[in-house]
Amino acid sequence: MDSQEVFRNAVDVIPRDELELRLASGEGLRVKLGIDPTAPDIHLGFAVVLKKLRDFQDLGHTAVLVIGDYTARVGDPSGRSKTRPILSPEEIQANTATYLEQAYLILDRGRTEVRRNSEWLAPLTLADIIHLTRATTVARILERDDFAKRYGAGEGISLTELLYPLMQAYDSVAIDADVELGGTDQLYNLLMGRQVMEYYGKRPQCVLTTPLLVGTDGSMKMSKSLGNYIGVTEPPSEMFGKAMSIPDEVMPDYYALLLDRPQPDAEPVEQKRELARSLVRWLHGEEAVAEAEQTFDRVVRREVPDDVPEVPVPAGEEVWIVDLITASGFAATNGEARRFIRGGAVRVGGEVVHDEKLSLDPVALDGQVLQVGKRRYARLVPDPR
Repeated sequence: MDSQEVFRNAVDVIPRDELELRLASGEGLRVKLGIDPTAPDIHLGFAVVLKKLRDFQDLGHTAVLVIGDYTARVGDPSGRSKTRPILSPEEIQANTATYLEQAYLILDRGRTEVRRNSEWLAPLTLADIIHLTRATTVARILERDDFAKRYGAGEGISLTELLYPLMQAYDSVAIDADVELGGTDQLYNLLMGRQVMEYYGKRPQCVLTTPLLVGTDGSMKMSKSLGNYIGVTEPPSEMFGKAMSIPDEVMPDYYALLLDRPQPDAEPVEQKRELARSLVRWLHGEEAVAEAEQTFDRVVRREVPDDVPEVPVPAGEEVWIVDLITASGFAATNGEARRFIRGGAVRVGGEVVHDEKLSLDPVALDGQVLQVGKRRYARLVPDPR
C-alpha cells in the first residue's frame, strides 16, 4: 500500500507537509482514534474513520484505539445543543465490550493497541487539572461553533463540557500520539490536541479528518438518534434492505467512503443492489449475500397485494412524482403529496422516494408499483391512448 493512500477521502490534513514527511521517514507512527462508548453499537458512519485507521495499520503503523471510559462520563459536546446525559459505569463497560468487537470487524486486532483514558485521567489531582486548564483560554474554548451558538443564545454550558476538549487533548499527551483521526465534526478537538501537546513539551500530533457519512434519509449525518443509520452488526437482510433505501444522490459517497471505489455505471436500482451486496459481503461474508438479497426480494414482493389497481402513465415526457401520486388518487393536492414524500411514505418499485422534484421515465415505470403509506398501492402501466 502506498503511503499516499492515507490521504484518500481525507478532508483536513494539518499540517499536510509534516505528515507526508513523517510517513516518508519510515518511522513507526502512533495513530490515535478516540471512541466514547456512549451507545452499544457502531454504525457505518463511524466505520469511515475506522477504515482510515486500518489504512495506517496496513502501512505498518500502530493503531491506538482510545476508549473514552472516563470522558464518556462528561459527554462530547460536538454538534450538540444541550448537555449529554451522564452514563453509569456499568453502561460504559457494556458499551465498551460491544464497541471493541465491532471495531475488530474493520481493524486488525493483532495490531491494535487499546487504551482506556481512565488510566491517566482518573489519577489527576486538582493541581494537575488546574495545570491542564492553563493550556488554553475561555475565549479559545468558546470559538467552537456549538459553544458559541449556545452561549449566544443564552443556553447553559456546563464547566465539565468546557473541560471535554482538554481531556481529549490530554489523551494525546498520555499516549504520545503522532497522528489523530476523527470526523470533520471533531476538528476543533483534534486541533486542541496539538495545542495541549505543545504546552506539555511534546511534538504536536498531525490531524486528519474524514467526511461525515450522510444517513439513509439522504440529508442528515448518520446517527442512531435520528434513526437513519446502518449498524455494522445488523443482520444481513436488514443491512441489505436499508442499503436499498439510500437516496440516489448520496450513493457516490457510500461507494467512495465505504467501498473505496467509484459508483458503477448502471441503473440506479442495480447500483443500490451492488452497494447492498458489497456491504453484506464486507461485514458478514460472501455466504450471507445471496440469502440477504433473496429475503429482501421476498419482502418487497409480499408487501404488494395481488389485486392492485392499475394507473395509466402517459407516454412521452418524464412524469413528476407529485403528479403521479395525485393522479393515482393517493393525495388530494400537490402539497399533500409533498408531505407524503417528506415523511418517507412514498415508494416506487420498492424504493423510498426522498426527492420532491423527482421526474421519472414512463418507459421505466411500466409494471412498477407505486406505494403511498402502508396499504395504498397502484401498478403503473402505459396509457393506451
